[in-house]
Amino acid sequence: MESLIPTINRLQEVFLTVGAEVVQLPQIVVVGSQSSGKSSVLESLVGRDFLPRGSGIVTRRPLVLQLVNVAPLPDRLKIENGNGGNQTAQNSYPGVKAEQWGTFLHCKNQIFTDFGEICKEIESETERSSGDNKGISPEPIYLKIFSPKVLNLTLVDLPGITKVPVGDQPEDIESQVQEMILSFISNPNSLILAVSPANSDLATSDALKLAREVDPDGRRTLLVVSKLDLMDAGTDALEVLLGRVIPVRLGIIGVVNRSQHDINTHKSLEDSMKDEQTFLQRHYPSLVSRAGSRYLAKTLSRLLMHHIRDCLPDLKTRVTVLNSQYQARLNGYGQPVEDHSAMLLQIVTKFASDYCNTIEGTARYIQTSELCGGARICYIFHETFGRTLQTIDPLGGLTELDILTAIRNATGPRPALFVPEVSFELLVKRQIKRLEEPSMRCVELVHEELQRIIQHCSSYSTQELLRFPKLHDSIVEVVTGLLRKRLPITNDMVHNLVAIELAYINTKHPDFTDAAQVSASVNSQQAETLDGGKRWKNEKLSEEKAQAAGFGSPSKGQAINLLDTAVPVSRKLSAKEQRDCEVIQRLIKSYFLIVRKSIQDSVPKTVMHFLVNFVKEHLQSELVGQLYKQPLLQELLIESQDTAQQRTEVAQMLEALKKANNIISEIRETHLW
Repeated sequence: MESLIPTINRLQEVFLTVGAEVVQLPQIVVVGSQSSGKSSVLESLVGRDFLPRGSGIVTRRPLVLQLVNVAPLPDRLKIENGNGGNQTAQNSYPGVKAEQWGTFLHCKNQIFTDFGEICKEIESETERSSGDNKGISPEPIYLKIFSPKVLNLTLVDLPGITKVPVGDQPEDIESQVQEMILSFISNPNSLILAVSPANSDLATSDALKLAREVDPDGRRTLLVVSKLDLMDAGTDALEVLLGRVIPVRLGIIGVVNRSQHDINTHKSLEDSMKDEQTFLQRHYPSLVSRAGSRYLAKTLSRLLMHHIRDCLPDLKTRVTVLNSQYQARLNGYGQPVEDHSAMLLQIVTKFASDYCNTIEGTARYIQTSELCGGARICYIFHETFGRTLQTIDPLGGLTELDILTAIRNATGPRPALFVPEVSFELLVKRQIKRLEEPSMRCVELVHEELQRIIQHCSSYSTQELLRFPKLHDSIVEVVTGLLRKRLPITNDMVHNLVAIELAYINTKHPDFTDAAQVSASVNSQQAETLDGGKRWKNEKLSEEKAQAAGFGSPSKGQAINLLDTAVPVSRKLSAKEQRDCEVIQRLIKSYFLIVRKSIQDSVPKTVMHFLVNFVKEHLQSELVGQLYKQPLLQELLIESQDTAQQRTEVAQMLEALKKANNIISEIRETHLW
């Protein structure tokens, strides 16, 4: 079980190499007010002076401290000079000729055997990112200390909780420090070592207050009462240490810190620990076995080992899940390009295939939020275009006066006995012409949808295109150019469809109503409503009124106004005029419905043949012809910087996760107990 803490240290180093904290590892976080004795407690655990000391805020960056127990130097030298098979033993460290030493993560391959140099390095590294005054920084310093006198531990020393900004500290220094502390202790896999001086009231302890915020049950909190020797005369901390004032589930341990005089006179930590034991035996004899720096070190090591054991199953599951997630992400980024020709052909072929499949409705990625591809084209043909044609009134924009004017203009100076065919052709062509605008709009809508399919395929179907922005832009440009080239051809053909209908009015169409039958039908209806004498009299009176009104010769300006706007009938039409109007209206409606039905059927076929099917059949050959050129291969297949960087980062993270998985797998169930 003693191997658990070094295992977590190895995991920490693995994840530090990729600069990411995707896995929250178990560790001990030291929390306390400014000058509460946190640094002194840490030094007592190490047994050496290595932390910057002084008044005010000294710890201005998080210090991640890994303590590693190694064999004494003579034993390591024996192992190194003896059996070569043991040279790689975990605590042999061949090549290091010091009893105790330290290493920093930012000083790779540099070993510090002088702990005074370690102190200076911490100060210089702190000033590098935090300034030479009193500013703080959330960037941690990683220090590993190897010594035969330490127990395996991982601790994080944080800046002390301060209230008033000094130096170049910002006004919100208190909230900054608290946010930094909370970011560490809110990790559910961390143990909280709350340090509170004995000469202050525990009820006002900032460290306990912060610990309670993230650990209300106290399952992860251990309280250290420092500076036991500085309490007022006649008082002691017995009630506090026994947990009768504020109970703490993991326990309360009292320690005696070195005074500033001891530090100035370079009193050794061994002598300080002896004095601590003497003080505890004299003032707290009943708690001497459960207090002091040595007991604190053993307790922390034991708590951390048990905590790691409890966290290990979840940790292993987390690493396994992340491993599969990052593997999927790496697969999504693809492999670096080796054969440019094959890669280009593969991407172009896949894009063309996805484009055609989207039109056919067989694409792998089918949208559920809106119609796309072929389904939308079908909707345009049969819903948008078809419904628009159905709403066009065959007689829309035609008044009875328009029809009568056309009949009169067609007869010239001679009165007409029958309805002239020229007037029918003139009026029906005018109505057929109204079908051209919705037909052209149908082509435009289908062209827009074919453009949208390009983006759909780029976003959903062909992930490789995201890797190569220049190739993506070139493919979009080629497909857009092909669509743009086919658009005027399709428009001309649709225009010709309407022009063909206008070119020849086929009154012998099998579905067209015979003019004689229409005329006879209209006459019979009028005969039923009026007898012969009255009808003749009414016609005569109507003609006289018409002559009086001067309707027979409308001016050009009036004719234009009549065509443009619906002018209300200013007089009652004669029976003959009513009969002629109704005949023309019925004939126009009958023929218009025939043409509308034909246009509604032929326009979608034309669009499919000249635009959609042509693009489907020629897309791949057009892409290959435009893009598959030797000078363009290298340029088109340049990856975006973001993709290359993300692939590198994901690959590094995946490698770290695999190492972490191997490290965790080395732990057998028997090691946990």
